[in-house]
Amino acid sequence: MPHYKIPYLNLQHVNSPLLAAYQTAVAQVFQNSNYINGVYCADFEKAYAAYTGTAYCSGVSNGLDALILSLKALGIGVGDEVIVPAHTYIATWLAVTHVGATIVPVDCDLTTYNIDANLIEDKITPRTKCIIPVHLYGQPSNMEAIMAIANKHNLYVVEDNAQAHGATFNGQKTGAFGHINATSFYPGKNLGALGDAGAITTNSAELYDKVNHLKNYGSAIKYQHTMLGGNNRLDELQAAFLNLKLPLLDGYNAERNRLAAAYNKGLAGVGDIVLPQTVTGATHVYHIYIIRTSRRNELQQYLAANGVETLIHYPTAVYNQPAYTYLGIDKGAYPNAAIVADTCLSLPVYPGLSDGDMEYIINIIKGFFT
Repeated sequence: MPHYKIPYLNLQHVNSPLLAAYQTAVAQVFQNSNYINGVYCADFEKAYAAYTGTAYCSGVSNGLDALILSLKALGIGVGDEVIVPAHTYIATWLAVTHVGATIVPVDCDLTTYNIDANLIEDKITPRTKCIIPVHLYGQPSNMEAIMAIANKHNLYVVEDNAQAHGATFNGQKTGAFGHINATSFYPGKNLGALGDAGAITTNSAELYDKVNHLKNYGSAIKYQHTMLGGNNRLDELQAAFLNLKLPLLDGYNAERNRLAAAYNKGLAGVGDIVLPQTVTGATHVYHIYIIRTSRRNELQQYLAANGVETLIHYPTAVYNQPAYTYLGIDKGAYPNAAIVADTCLSLPVYPGLSDGDMEYIINIIKGFFT
């Protein structure tokens, strides 16, 4: 067994310093006896809208529900086509499937790993209603180009902002570009709750109102149901925890950037490693620090043997997952997505990772290639 152990993610570093504050929040929620749609939800929604620079935020149960509710609020369903990245987490695709719409994948760009905006227009048909760009790994998609395409073709845009809390493109925060935008506060995110949680941001009062109905049984007034809704509300306790962490988010992101810079410096020119790049106009928040190498599997095993845990985001392209074989998409249909799936490796990059840990990881990787 290796004498050194570095987990891929250690949430204790961000959560332990807040333990007393968490306990106070739990006591306050208990004393208020308002466990759903209470003051903490309202406070967080207001604060997160202000943080993203949007007019409205609606807290919801998780990131997938945020995507589904966003599409439902736009009226997207059977017969409609939705453009999505070929390389993303499956939740992006599942949301389209769950509203009955048709998935139209577009390959990724090999610099950012986000949807290639240059390929989108070729996929637009008279049935296309929406584009869902994903700000993957913490770097914004090319929102200037995507919004221009959407405006030209009269399409909706739903940002999947689950991995890029606090990132910006041309000075504007992600989650503020699209007509309606979804995010996740899963515990491992840059802004993470202590359980499942999510939110929707928008500048449209109409869409905000629809979401608030849809997530609450189609109701704004108790026992009066104006639409077919569900139960997708943000838990009051999770909102209370998120209220405590939101003011710390920029600091968390700065630490992730410091760690990424250390990787970039230490791994430059090592083997055939391809380091992440941040495009002009974007700020990266490194939810995930991705490298690529043709020897990915061997390197991952070597790191594990030396006590360093890594992950692969994602080892199987969504269109190759058993859940989507019914679409009949050829395995080679999206060559860049296939390249990323075969060569990417995610290294530890979280607040609390020490300089010694970083030096150890970099040296192990150097040792593997030499």
